[in-house]
Amino acid sequence: MLLAIDTSAGTSVAVVDRDRGILSEVNEADTRRHAEVIGEAIREAIERSGVAIDELSGVTAGMGPGPFTGLRVGIAAAQAFAFGASRPLVRVVSHDAVAWGFYAAGHDSPLLVVTDARRREVHFSAYSGVDSVGLPIRVQGPGLCRPDELPAVVADYSRHERIDAAQVSAASAGLLAEGLFFHNRPFAGPAALYLRAPDVTVSAGPKRVS
Repeated sequence: MLLAIDTSAGTSVAVVDRDRGILSEVNEADTRRHAEVIGEAIREAIERSGVAIDELSGVTAGMGPGPFTGLRVGIAAAQAFAFGASRPLVRVVSHDAVAWGFYAAGHDSPLLVVTDARRREVHFSAYSGVDSVGLPIRVQGPGLCRPDELPAVVADYSRHERIDAAQVSAASAGLLAEGLFFHNRPFAGPAALYLRAPDVTVSAGPKRVS
């Protein structure tokens, strides 16, 4: 049983179980209020699920791709909750969660997942379908480009069904994580998928004054 958090687009928090499915999910579509709503969303998701914190087996974090500011809120919240609850943290690629939901609904076509990267760019990932145990097969991405570049950048672009995801479901992220664990597949790495440098950077050193 997992608490799952994804803030790669809007804010989504869910409690899921591999056998019982989605026990609760709380979503906030606003892409600029992650820090304001994340704490309440976690509390509400846990209360709605009826699951005690010590019943959770772990915490799932969506690692993006996503804009720097919003994405780091969810990752930090997942890390803090996992530490406080003494539970392991597992990580998934957020686009893979969108693909998992698409294929779990019974679709079988190649899929292109697109999310807003801001600055007139998009993040994208392409999938060919699912493997023998129903997990999405990502064949390209995550990548970053302008929207008008997608047909040239994505191989066999016209064959893909396209999802422009305004939000990534934390429930899908959690159930994807359950599937990865059950079938002994690798999770995402510890590095967040920002795909571009943050707007604000630390200076390399003091500015010289002449």
